Amino acid sequence: MNSCELPASITALANALACRLTKDELNLLGIVLTQLGDTLTTIATHRSICGGE
Repeated sequence: MNSCELPASITALANALACRLTKDELNLLGIVLTQLGDTLTTIATHRSICGGE
């Protein structure tokens, strides 16, 4: 996947979800995915700093 395909794929997925979910469901999913992203970044940073896998 090249650098242009990834954002296009993410946008397509977001649009597909938005068509099927309520406003409340979209808000909850957005918050859950944001937390997931933040947690993954925290883990990756910790591994980088501490040298762990």
